[in-house]
Amino acid sequence: MRMIKEVLRLRLHCGRSKREIAQALSMPPTTAWDCVRRARCAGLSWEQIATMDEAALEAKLYPPAPPTGVPRAQPDWAAMHRELGTKGVTLELLWNEYKVQHPDGYGYSWFCEQYERWRGRLPVTLRQTHTPGERLFVDYSGKKLGIVDPDTGEVRWAELFVAVLGASNLTYAEATWTQQLPDWIGSHIRALRFIGGVPRVVVPDNLKSGVHKPDFYDPVLNRTYGEMATHYGMAVIPARPRKPKDKAKVEAGVLLVQRWVLARLRHQRLFSLEEANRAIAQLLIELNARAFKKLPGSRRSGFETTERAALQPLPPTDYPFAQWKPARVGLDYHVEFDAHYYSVPHTLARSQVDVRATSATVEVFHHGQRVAAHARSDRGGHTTVREHMPPNHRAATTEWNPGRLLNWAASIGPHATAVIQHMLGSRQIPEQAYRACLGVLRLGRDYSPQRLEAACTRAIELKAPSYRFIASTLKNGLDAQPQQAAQAELPMQHANVRGPSYYH
Repeated sequence: MRMIKEVLRLRLHCGRSKREIAQALSMPPTTAWDCVRRARCAGLSWEQIATMDEAALEAKLYPPAPPTGVPRAQPDWAAMHRELGTKGVTLELLWNEYKVQHPDGYGYSWFCEQYERWRGRLPVTLRQTHTPGERLFVDYSGKKLGIVDPDTGEVRWAELFVAVLGASNLTYAEATWTQQLPDWIGSHIRALRFIGGVPRVVVPDNLKSGVHKPDFYDPVLNRTYGEMATHYGMAVIPARPRKPKDKAKVEAGVLLVQRWVLARLRHQRLFSLEEANRAIAQLLIELNARAFKKLPGSRRSGFETTERAALQPLPPTDYPFAQWKPARVGLDYHVEFDAHYYSVPHTLARSQVDVRATSATVEVFHHGQRVAAHARSDRGGHTTVREHMPPNHRAATTEWNPGRLLNWAASIGPHATAVIQHMLGSRQIPEQAYRACLGVLRLGRDYSPQRLEAACTRAIELKAPSYRFIASTLKNGLDAQPQQAAQAELPMQHANVRGPSYYH
């Protein structure tokens, strides 16, 4: 259902076509269009869908199927194909006209699927058109930029990222150390900031940072890359493998940057990535201002007059880089990320989850729902939320501290407080006395706070502030006897009994 929700977002919110959606989400076009058709039949808008959980959305989109009927009228595919050549005519319009003539005719998804099969037998020619604000083509240059280490004199080679807008050819370039995911996402963010807006589609090559599993028919996007596209409200449609014409704009842009940026920097010694990007930025100003040879204006003037207004606005904040990782919850209801373990609700033990980590947080998702969020830790160990633990583990894990124990004792009386203070101070580690302190304080529930205070008074006077003595005193009712009677119960004094003077 997460994929279905993304299909509906790209169509209803971003206005993408079924082929673009299918390429972006790695699914057949008919499947993508069936999801859109079901949402329309259910009368759902994107605002409603965005607030629905997966179960409610599934109930709306996939009600019980109606019973099959008798054979229905076949459309005239050739006539409809000719009609589609008319401006403004769509398959949905033709299907509505077909349903008017044949009310018991086929549904919209079958109609579209059968037309695509019929059209697939015709010879076709692909011609790319570049609508202002529509597409941004991105790629890395095959040639790299050398940067000198000022300490060792060693040359380190940096990658060159290039982005080109389809309609105006406005070009952006920057140097990064790698083509790894953090640099790939960061280059996109800075490119959009340079452009000052968001195109509707970004067309990358099939590098690993952008496309998890490249395939001619069924590419799988890297999840972080897809999340970044969602943050900016654009779709990602990778170029087909071994089809450079799908991204001819950026292929030409790469060649242009190699000639007008790299070639001009070949004799300049650069000592840091920041210095290199400052030099590239200056050359980009000249490159985008250069007049076209066969067309009026330049890349910059074409962008300002035709494409800037067509771009979507940038969101208020940049995309915060987040790394996704599938994980399985352990028997101790913790998942591991970057050598640290984070807790999830104990009911998810052994479950498959998705971990999303930013520089500050680690979130855990199960079936698209966030089930845990933690502050990220850079050190090994465990981060456990008490509410994630089962009841027996909560009871086994101490939640007490000296302040809480003393506050409880103070509510009983000063002698109870003195006993708890003595017990806490008698151990090298206060935690070692917690269980005994709890035993003393809980005696007030079995007897009464007044009797417990009296027993603590007796324990202090007899210098025996321990759980065993106080429990025995309450059990035998000695707390109610006056101190003189208690002294009378001591063993009889005689010559064989050593008194206090024996020890001094």
